[in-house]
Amino acid sequence: MKITDLLRKDIMIFDLQATEKEAAIDEMITSLHKSGILTDVAEFKDAILKREEQSSTGLGDGIAMPHAKNKSVKEPTVLFAKSNKGVDYDSLDGQPAYLFFMIAVPEGGNNTHLETLAALSRKLIDGDFVNQLKDADTPEQVLSLFSEEQEEAQETTLNEQNDQKKPFVVAITACPTGIAHTYMAEDALKKKAKEMNVDIRVETQGSEGAKNRLTDEEIKRADAVIIAAGKKVDLNRFNGKHVIQRPVADGIKKSEELISLAIHQDAPIYNEGGSEIKADDMEDKSNSIWGRIYKDLMNGISHMLPFVVGGGILLAISFLLESVLGKDSTAFTFLNEIGGNAFSFLIPIFAGFIALSIADRPGLMPGMVGGLIAVNSNAGFLGGLVAGFLAGYVVILLKRVFRGLPKTLEGLKPILIYPVLSLFLTGLLMYFVFGPIFATINNAMVNFLEGLGTGNATILGLLLGGMMAIDMGGPFNKAAYAFSIGIFTDTGDGSLMAAVMAGGMVPPLAIALASTFFKNKFSAEERKSGVTNYVMGLSFITEGAIPFAAADPLRIIGSSIVGSAIAGGLTQFFNTAIPAPHGGIFVVPLAENPLLFLLSLVIGAIIAAVLLGLWRKPVEE
Repeated sequence: MKITDLLRKDIMIFDLQATEKEAAIDEMITSLHKSGILTDVAEFKDAILKREEQSSTGLGDGIAMPHAKNKSVKEPTVLFAKSNKGVDYDSLDGQPAYLFFMIAVPEGGNNTHLETLAALSRKLIDGDFVNQLKDADTPEQVLSLFSEEQEEAQETTLNEQNDQKKPFVVAITACPTGIAHTYMAEDALKKKAKEMNVDIRVETQGSEGAKNRLTDEEIKRADAVIIAAGKKVDLNRFNGKHVIQRPVADGIKKSEELISLAIHQDAPIYNEGGSEIKADDMEDKSNSIWGRIYKDLMNGISHMLPFVVGGGILLAISFLLESVLGKDSTAFTFLNEIGGNAFSFLIPIFAGFIALSIADRPGLMPGMVGGLIAVNSNAGFLGGLVAGFLAGYVVILLKRVFRGLPKTLEGLKPILIYPVLSLFLTGLLMYFVFGPIFATINNAMVNFLEGLGTGNATILGLLLGGMMAIDMGGPFNKAAYAFSIGIFTDTGDGSLMAAVMAGGMVPPLAIALASTFFKNKFSAEERKSGVTNYVMGLSFITEGAIPFAAADPLRIIGSSIVGSAIAGGLTQFFNTAIPAPHGGIFVVPLAENPLLFLLSLVIGAIIAAVLLGLWRKPVEE
């Protein structure tokens, strides 16, 4: 019931004469009685005073709301009264009351008086509204004020109801490095959802951990769940929900498709008990096997990267200090030991998290031990890669072998059967079979690379640099990066790291340069985005070029591949090396021949920028 339906003009009092509480109550009750609302004045007054004994209805700020539910009331009514002098009403703030709302409700009815109290309380919080009431001199002004408030409230409620009727989707975005793709996919999904009039909440699982974590209530309310990720994402909290899982790039390029699938619930339902949705339900069917392998591999790389970056940079700084202070300096020893300790975890962590991605938690331990065996047997990065996949699929095999185990023995699986048998089988195969095989392959590869002449090294640099620009963070990019990390971890040689770093920095830098010097070839919005690519390019974040590549793939990717290949090849021609796997311009001072590395980068970026600027057609604003 609306407040205006209860307010009666004929009983309003605009100059309450009483200055004491009980006298003011009597004056208001008399007005109710004269209008035929009360059948028994004494009985109603008794009910009002009993309510006042519990606690004063003088709310403070000059407002009082005496109320009672009593059989002497004929119809629900609200009496408005105003005192110009002020009434000593025993208010909660000790100040006089000037505005009064006496609420009278018949006994045995609904909770009208409580609903009215609540509605009035919400309105009387507004100081401007209260001041307008104090200035009102006629019943029409009072009713008009409440009518305006009701219209605004109804509009707000209608908007809230419409929002609740809008489709609601939750999403998680994550990429192996957790730097750029994660947040670009988040922005793309949010932007597209707004265009489609869909509410969305996005949790990002970036390099700093999970941000904007989804609540249980949000997950429960969601129509479906979108997982746009390039690494392992725990799905257990989405039991019973429609789950769409795609590569993180789809979150950027195919955001509309993902949201459409979600709001139509066109996706399989995730089942509890740890049984995840099958790969062919979660990925594109034409690419399901490779998609799963790639996801598992990227899970290993993403968890290994902090060890590579932290350990590699500290080792590089220690070598720099060694050349200045000598091997016996405390600073060199301290940093070298810390960096070396971080590096000793690389391959075990890499293998362990590949296995975790394949087989969940039971795969972590045998994967890490298999990786350690690869290190000890000199099987290197390739051996660790094999150990991770081996341990993961050994656990999958054990799960299938023991799936018929009686329920009374289910508890033995995670604490006894899986750890012992998976460790034994993985260790046995790595120690006697795969360790020796990949040690031989690893040694042959290292010897081959060490024997490369300048010409062959330049060709390899061209290849790796170009691969970094083909898909800008996708499989080709990650394959080149993983290969270079493998050589770096096995030999400590950062020459190929220089090639992939230069190759990865060129695309965003080329776009930034082209948008600066060929302004007529880019829209105003593109020129603004182009400026941010200076920072992303210098920071070795290739993904900054992705929005441009998505809009104009042939020209952007084509020119970037040429520039990146040239930059990568020149780093090898000039015999440069980067002793750190990430950092961009910030780790160049640690490089061998840093000026020549910068020259290689500048040449590659300028060539790509000029090609792009000449290739593109002028844009009509």
